[in-house]
Amino acid sequence: MNFPEKYQFRLKQSEEVNYIFCSIRKKWLVLTPEEWVRQHVIRFLTDQKGCSKSAINSEVVVEINGMKKRADVVVFRKEKPFIIVECKAPEIPITETVFDQIARYNLELDAAYLMVTNGLQHYYCQMDFENSRYNFLKELPDNQN
Repeated sequence: MNFPEKYQFRLKQSEEVNYIFCSIRKKWLVLTPEEWVRQHVIRFLTDQKGCSKSAINSEVVVEINGMKKRADVVVFRKEKPFIIVECKAPEIPITETVFDQIARYNLELDAAYLMVTNGLQHYYCQMDFENSRYNFLKELPDNQN
């Protein structure tokens, strides 16, 4: 993983299946490659960007054209979405399709910032609602509630 720190996680194995404890959802989850990235992102947001755990939700349901989708991570500020994160497994390349996916989620959520990552590459964007586009950033801003 390409994050500023090497994070420690609670892991366990049961009947040959690996699990990771999610501090946000407060439960054990099957440790898939995408979940490994998601848990790193959560730690990055809390440890490096100053987001409180209580402001972070994981697997947030977003309804698009009558279909229920799930945003991987949403950080809330003053009860409104502030950052949306789309996580992919490390072997999944970050393409325009991934940006289209998070942009569709943001049509419903109206977050100011977007992050797309596969754990190795990270892309950060700030929304420009006036011009209906996003501007790439070098990094996400620190959370300042």
